[in-house]
Amino acid sequence: MKIAIASGKGGTGKTTLSTNLASLIAESTAVVLTDLDVEEPNSGLFLDGKLIHHEDKFKMIPEWNKTNCTLCGKCQEVCNFNAVMKLGEMILVFPELCHGCYACSELCPENSLPMIPKKMGELKHFKLPNLDFIESKLIIGEEQAVPLIGQTIKYIDDRFTETEFKIFDSPPGTSCPVIEATKDADLILLVTEPTPFGLHDLQLAVETMKELKKAYGVIINRFGIGDTKIEQYCVENNIPIIAKIPNSRKIAELYSAGKLLYNELPEVKIELEKVIKFIQKYQEEIV
Repeated sequence: MKIAIASGKGGTGKTTLSTNLASLIAESTAVVLTDLDVEEPNSGLFLDGKLIHHEDKFKMIPEWNKTNCTLCGKCQEVCNFNAVMKLGEMILVFPELCHGCYACSELCPENSLPMIPKKMGELKHFKLPNLDFIESKLIIGEEQAVPLIGQTIKYIDDRFTETEFKIFDSPPGTSCPVIEATKDADLILLVTEPTPFGLHDLQLAVETMKELKKAYGVIINRFGIGDTKIEQYCVENNIPIIAKIPNSRKIAELYSAGKLLYNELPEVKIELEKVIKFIQKYQEEIV
């Protein structure tokens, strides 16, 4: 079962929930936690695992070979991302815009745009008791997160076919990286906070999940700092509120020190257990 933890905005507590939830589940069953926020992964700050695998990740980019090129312009015509351009007697390739779809390369009548590998990031696999943690990170200057997210999910799918729970710590927002991280998930946990910004961005996230036709529920973090509009919105739209993690200075202190919460704060463990029960109930319904 793939569980993606997402939100409409950054800083709501996705990583806090992901690391604590995965660690609590790992006390009773095997679980895989993957940090898919490849632009700024930080789940590893809270998990002290042993590195067992490290590999570079590449995306395929076209390279112009002018030897046989007839400058027909077909490559520019078929590229939906404006990554290839015919300019006078030259074909220009913009790697930052390329999505590696192979259209220009495969449809070039003269095979003048062979695809070559270009490093975009790295993947690390850490091992903890009953918990596998995978983290991917883009190299500095790399602009596209989607290819690395896709390759990271493939790494999980290829190696953990029997693991019952796979948790994805997704990127913030509702743009392409979030779509890539959640499109194959069975269940989405939307983390929000009871503030006007939290409500606004939760609404965007909910509309995104509806478009993807995903099952989802809401977890309110820092419960108690704002108003009740998040709760009203969820009630009005029949959205399940799974748990409410309280606002607490102690939580902030533990988080700042890179420590897990549920071992030291019973109130947090109670809320995490509610999340686990919700996941198990949903799992029973879809089996």
